[in-house]
Amino acid sequence: MRLRTTLLVALLSLVTACGGGEPTATAAEPEKPAAATPVAILRAEGGFVTASTNVLRAPRVVVYSDGLVIADAAYKMSLSEAEVAQTVDALKKYLTGQPPTASPKPGAPMVTDIPATVLAVAGDDGKLIEVKAEALDQVADFYPKELVDAKKLLDDLATKATEKNEKYTSDRVRLAAESVPTAEGKRTPWPAGVPEPSGQIDPVWQKDLTGAEVPALIKVAPPVPDAGLPIFKTASGVFVLSWRYLLPSE
Repeated sequence: MRLRTTLLVALLSLVTACGGGEPTATAAEPEKPAAATPVAILRAEGGFVTASTNVLRAPRVVVYSDGLVIADAAYKMSLSEAEVAQTVDALKKYLTGQPPTASPKPGAPMVTDIPATVLAVAGDDGKLIEVKAEALDQVADFYPKELVDAKKLLDDLATKATEKNEKYTSDRVRLAAESVPTAEGKRTPWPAGVPEPSGQIDPVWQKDLTGAEVPALIKVAPPVPDAGLPIFKTASGVFVLSWRYLLPSE
């Protein structure tokens, strides 16, 4: 009898140790907040610009679903939930029903080499409604008033964010290096800790940086140089270097 009791106690202890007893509570992992998405955008496309400008061109303004507003990838401000809704509702009225590529009325003067304006807003299904208009500012009188009003609304947001002068920064940047073997000025070694171009560059080399690469770059190349773009020399050539912060949605 004593042997049976001893065996039973040992068996129960083993079952408990192996998880056969009452389940223990485990802490649930907190849900990660959904990433903010762009709900309104004003950007430029095309036009006669340099290769580096084209690589680094940021939207004039982006409004995100959480209220964050970023102008030129350089300044930021916040809108309330109500202000975001008002902005989106107004833009939907302006852009809904417009063709993806708008054309000015007959008689508009010919304008060349000017970037096209692209206006975008999140529709009821969450997808962006985009409308592109060539030379919208230059021939505004020949376009529907709704497009002019939509651009003014977004331009005003960009201006307001810029005037607040709250700098936008990120731990991710986009770098552009353009080969300029005849560049005049002080040439310094390529920034240590930053990937460098190699081989033939035509016409511009680009790279998205993150982590320790970002402060290594910023240390030697400010985003808005006071005396022109910095010149760097590598084993493969001489380059002028420019960069900007990446947006959360890029």
